[in-house]
Amino acid sequence: MEKIIQEKTSADHLLYVSLKYTKTTDVILNLLERWKILVETCLDRALERAKKKKLIKSIPSAPKLKIDKSREVFKKNKEIIDALDLLEFFKRVPTKERLRENEFRKNVTLRILDRGQSIAIDIEKLKEYNEIIEKFIREIKQLI
Repeated sequence: MEKIIQEKTSADHLLYVSLKYTKTTDVILNLLERWKILVETCLDRALERAKKKKLIKSIPSAPKLKIDKSREVFKKNKEIIDALDLLEFFKRVPTKERLRENEFRKNVTLRILDRGQSIAIDIEKLKEYNEIIEKFIREIKQLI
């Protein structure tokens, strides 16, 4: 749990402090990476708990299989499913074409070309992602 709190604190700092003052897309990319690590860590803990409760026999070692197993185990929990969708997107970001817009300005935006559509990641979108992550962490705390 301590590692989860530490990652969350670091991500919050990137969102509310670093991004506010630097306004670069590199900070956005770092924030997405930090959230990815946070969600993966939470999933590991949740799957360990599910194994202790004998809901699953074993925890897969491959990241994609962990996501699939998590979808299977927590299929009724909307917050966890939303976070899994977000995690899959975060994992695709480094491999996608990225466009930087308005760096060092108020409306800094990272535009990602993903699956034939352009996704604009700006401060408002990051706040939406943060809300999904917050709900996910609350659910994980209840499970653990």
